Amino acid sequence: MLPTPHPPQDGTPMSDVPPIFSQFDISAGTVAAGNRQAVSGDLAETNRLLHDLVMAQHRSNELLVELVNQVSQQQRQRMAELKAWKEANPQLAKACRHAAESLSKVHTEFLSSLAQEAADNADGFSDSEYALGEFIDRYGPRLAHFNGVLQLFAQLGAPLPQPETPADG
Repeated sequence: MLPTPHPPQDGTPMSDVPPIFSQFDISAGTVAAGNRQAVSGDLAETNRLLHDLVMAQHRSNELLVELVNQVSQQQRQRMAELKAWKEANPQLAKACRHAAESLSKVHTEFLSSLAQEAADNADGFSDSEYALGEFIDRYGPRLAHFNGVLQLFAQLGAPLPQPETPADG
């Protein structure tokens, strides 16, 4: 239900107020004989443009399929190389897993102290670009290297993916 307009408060009559809502005729109606050729040309142009859009979408889909195939092939190759390394070095893989677990605890403590220092000095960082730069220079490289080492140990120590077995049904 559409809201009914309220009468103006300034005393002007309702008929002088511009209408709030408008109506448009969107029915097909009839086309005059002179306009039929123009409408026909417009439809042909619309059809051609839609066809071009569909063809471009098909090409885009083909390119996406090629991209997915390429990326998944590289991923499978990396996984095969990692699996071969882990099978050739099972003790080292186990040592990496233990190192990742131990370093993860140290990483958590380091991040906690880093977050606490950042919270304690937040006002100084917003007031002084030098203080912020000092903080980043002091902890940034160490944190980046720590993250890299932790990620390496975690990846090398991760258990081998189990081959998928068909479900018994």
